[in-house]
Amino acid sequence: MTSPLEQKKIRITGPSVVTANRTWDGVVVYRTAQQGWSTALSDAAIVSTSDDARALLAESAADDVGAVGAYIAPVELKGGVVKPGNLREHIRSKGLTIDLLPA
Repeated sequence: MTSPLEQKKIRITGPSVVTANRTWDGVVVYRTAQQGWSTALSDAAIVSTSDDARALLAESAADDVGAVGAYIAPVELKGGVVKPGNLREHIRSKGLTIDLLPA
């Protein structure tokens, strides 16, 4: 499988963010404009060009202590509110899909 950083062409068709999973608990996080991570999609740095997306992704992937598996994800802006841009991101935004506590 090709690393997102090795992709030659990154096509952005609308507003996008960089998302990953926090290393210590697997929670979905979003890269912020302050070069940190947040669990709130509304805090995410939003990019709209391939160059900006590539730069944000490279910066995010370098921070593999805080989060892993960074990639570019589409979002929708509706009335000033940031919403997941596809089904996968909608599911991820709802939290973990498995129970981490032993039965």
